[in-house]
Amino acid sequence: MSIIFHESTSVFHLYNEEISYIMMVLKNGHMGQLYFGKRIHDKEDFTYLFENYSRAMGSHVFEGEKSLSLEHTKQEYGVYGNTDYRQPAVEVLQNNGSRISDFKYQGFSVVQGKPKLSGLPATYTEEDGEAETLFLTLKDPVTGLLLKLSYTIFARGGVIARNAYFENEGEESLHLTTAMSLCMDLPDYDYEWIQFSGAWSRERHEKIRKLEQGIQSVGSRRGHSSHEHNPFVILKRPTADEFQGEAIGFSLVYSGNFLAQAEVDTHGSTRMLMGIHPDGFDWKMEKGESFQTPEAVMVYTDKGLNHLSQTYHKLYQRRLARGYWRDKARPILINNWEATYFDFTEERIVEIAKKAKECGVELFVLDDGWFGQRSSDQAGLGDWVANRKRLPQGIEGLAERISSLGMKFGLWFEPEMVNKDSDLYRAHPDWILQTPGRTNSHGRFQHVLDFSRKEVVDAIYEMMSNILGNAKISYVKWDMNRSITECFSAALPADRQGEVFHRYILGVYDLYERLTSRFPEILFESCASGGARFDPGILYYAPQGWTSDDTDAVERLKIQYGTSYCYPVSSMGSHVSVSPNHQLNRETPLYTRANVAYFGTFGYELDLNKLTEEEQEEVKKQIAFMKEYRELFQFGTFYRLSSPFENNVTAWMSVSEDKKTAIVGWYRVLNSVNSSYTRLKLCGLLEDAEYTIEGQKGAFFGDELMNLGILTSDATAGEAQEGQVKGCDFDSRLYILKAK
Repeated sequence: MSIIFHESTSVFHLYNEEISYIMMVLKNGHMGQLYFGKRIHDKEDFTYLFENYSRAMGSHVFEGEKSLSLEHTKQEYGVYGNTDYRQPAVEVLQNNGSRISDFKYQGFSVVQGKPKLSGLPATYTEEDGEAETLFLTLKDPVTGLLLKLSYTIFARGGVIARNAYFENEGEESLHLTTAMSLCMDLPDYDYEWIQFSGAWSRERHEKIRKLEQGIQSVGSRRGHSSHEHNPFVILKRPTADEFQGEAIGFSLVYSGNFLAQAEVDTHGSTRMLMGIHPDGFDWKMEKGESFQTPEAVMVYTDKGLNHLSQTYHKLYQRRLARGYWRDKARPILINNWEATYFDFTEERIVEIAKKAKECGVELFVLDDGWFGQRSSDQAGLGDWVANRKRLPQGIEGLAERISSLGMKFGLWFEPEMVNKDSDLYRAHPDWILQTPGRTNSHGRFQHVLDFSRKEVVDAIYEMMSNILGNAKISYVKWDMNRSITECFSAALPADRQGEVFHRYILGVYDLYERLTSRFPEILFESCASGGARFDPGILYYAPQGWTSDDTDAVERLKIQYGTSYCYPVSSMGSHVSVSPNHQLNRETPLYTRANVAYFGTFGYELDLNKLTEEEQEEVKKQIAFMKEYRELFQFGTFYRLSSPFENNVTAWMSVSEDKKTAIVGWYRVLNSVNSSYTRLKLCGLLEDAEYTIEGQKGAFFGDELMNLGILTSDATAGEAQEGQVKGCDFDSRLYILKAK
């Protein structure tokens, strides 16, 4: 791993064993992009990669010359209006009305490791030699605005982490209206764009299209990263697939409004932008004030999409998630929400917990309805005090009763929201986001607290700390059940209202930071009506998230498959729920529900008392199985083998670090008759090792399993005979492999 500056050519080269990232100082002082891709040898002069031919109708930087037109130049951080007409990485509104900037190179510095970002989540290092960081300092001579571009290259993997920092060193105030975390100009557009989109209960579905001239983008203006689009996209070569080929991933470590955009110009180059969505964003900077963008993480691979995902998994699992639970297998839990909704008493809760303990569950989680006057979704939010009519002994007493059973106890909160029918709102009606003189919209009968205000965050912190500090609580489910509307803060002046969305997210991060610091051994799970804020920013504070409110096993195949492109299995909350499923009314076998949920944190979302004795025995076996293999499921190397977006059969697998144990998940949505013979090629095994497969005779070499595959044909391949298992819709199997 090295960061080299070639002074004679003004070229920077960042490289490790897998990648090279090369850029140079241009003639006008801007930073030019030369190369990002597979590692190449270093040399003094890469300036031949800078191409800037004069074109008809081009505008040029230097008077009397046609030597530089930024419109046709690959740049590190483009600015609109000074010969570049593409979407910019930065825009600054000045007091005279101008939006033109001209950031010129001032110098650079290199530091070992990776400095923290103030108030923002980001990847980090723990040991010497893990990473180096390059800071490029640029300045606009007219406004005095300082720009510091940060590039961290990690010793392992094709990873470059980027961010931008601004400081007003001029005399006049400025308004930063666009501030991207990265700008990446690529020399061609021979890519397919992959985004992960959907809606509530069908999050992160894979969508693929070829890049063409014009703009392709996804984003959110909802105040959170959203169900609709995830802050992660991939550009892959058309010939690349899961197992081979070039791709670049772009992931934003942020939980608020975002934009991910690829702009292909009419000369065939591609500009990739990622950062805070500029619509409605306006950050005022007085003299001496600064602004820090969130971090964006780029990953390059020439080994296919599985390799790209595995790079993100390792980085985000070990160097984004933090704390006591980062490296620990997660407890098997049961949550009462789909079992009771709001209709419960303390005795009913204990009854559910007792049966769960009998089956081997380790953690009981009490969901919505335990506080204030909360008997429905129309009241109580914001009053984080136990409802003594439901819980006579309070949370402390219930936690003690659950603990006495030999189980851990967890609790649901929705700290960012308030009902108007609550003591908190009656005391502080100005604490919600609302625009003067406008309709005050609600979602789920709730309103959004103004987390841009410190006093609001302080008040929620005190209530939550009181609960968490006085009861035996091991887990917190942090929910957030609506998007932001009427985004206006009564605490900010008119010329700072464009800061509210970002200040809100900073308030969320602040509350997370304070709570996780005070209660370091509590496991926090993020939730936002399921997957509306399943992003890297929250993963920094909560090492797992509720992947979706949709607990149907068949729908979860797509949701978890799409999620796995960026996020590790250990981050995916996954539960076995009742059949028929509450979201789809679909009936699926109990074993299939478990076989899907194993590839996640694993738990139950039902009342086990309502299962038959036979089903309860099956649950006991499932829990014992998960306890035996959960480290492999959650921390093994994960491979996608067959896509639910393309096939009737979905398949994936996890392989242990030593490659001696692997578990393959195989799922067939619809049954068939007189069908084809089938086999499935595996990945990640030791070529020369012999593996046994549980339930099958003989042994199989690793190279055989990877090149020939395992036979998955069953009674559907022909006419089912007496004694053969005929299978069914929504069928599934697990193949457990162990090296001899």
